[in-house]
Amino acid sequence: MKGPIDPRWYQIGVLACLLVYGLSSLHFEVSWLQGLVTLASVLVFQALLTPIVGLRFFEWKSALISGLSLCLLMRSNALALVVLASFLTIGSKFFLRFNGKHIFNPTNFGIGITVLMTGQAWVSPGQWGSGLLIAVFVFCCGLMVVQRAERSDVTLTFLLAYPGLFFGRALWLGDPLTIPLHQLSNGALLIFTFFMISDPITTPNSRTGRILFALLVAGLAYVLRFKFYNPNALIYSLLISSIFVPAFDYFLTGPRFDWTGHGQNPQNKPTLEVTRMEAPVKFGNKWSLNLRRLGISHLF
Repeated sequence: MKGPIDPRWYQIGVLACLLVYGLSSLHFEVSWLQGLVTLASVLVFQALLTPIVGLRFFEWKSALISGLSLCLLMRSNALALVVLASFLTIGSKFFLRFNGKHIFNPTNFGIGITVLMTGQAWVSPGQWGSGLLIAVFVFCCGLMVVQRAERSDVTLTFLLAYPGLFFGRALWLGDPLTIPLHQLSNGALLIFTFFMISDPITTPNSRTGRILFALLVAGLAYVLRFKFYNPNALIYSLLISSIFVPAFDYFLTGPRFDWTGHGQNPQNKPTLEVTRMEAPVKFGNKWSLNLRRLGISHLF
């Protein structure tokens, strides 16, 4: 009998629809050529790095999701930076790992580092406008995706905490509530909430850990935005908060998500990409790196 449908199919479908709608109706500040270069780059880098680290399976669905997210969120006038962001995104999946999990959300890492290093790339939240219809569509489709991936807890916690801080600030300052409503009315926030912070491979394993993680991201983003006036507060907040996920997993144990079973893995087995690695050399009991394909395994 066939197993459950891979949640990534839903995510690919929603992100692709949003991209087509944005390019055709909202006139995104990105050309069709840039979109094609982005998608081609992530797939090429995924294909090139797969055999280097000893994987047998070309996981194109995860790469395509990363590419679609880059197309929706990052903007740059230079195609070279688009390729750089694609490389950083895919490379982080292979080389920045701890205990079999990605340390950073790949797309968030690619965008954050490219923006920070070059100053010629940016995130454009205003491109979505403030239309109610697109917000409802993203919310409904995003909720379906996180439910399928069993990560609605982190998404809903963030949706309560982050806007709550905005409205609390407005009440404290005596501002009208239309101000936080305007500040929160953009599609980029919803895409971040449903398709980035909820990534099942980079969020904590336990439900308690995921709730605390969402609160940490929300609180840090609030500080970065209103204390340091950083326009990319959400991107940098998730980037910093992801460093603490191993600590959440250590103190708050829980079953690890496994794409092969499309849900929780009660045996806490490694994820799909790790189980297909050939004889990795382990450093301690956490870090691992496949060295057979690099030709230096005899050194160990």
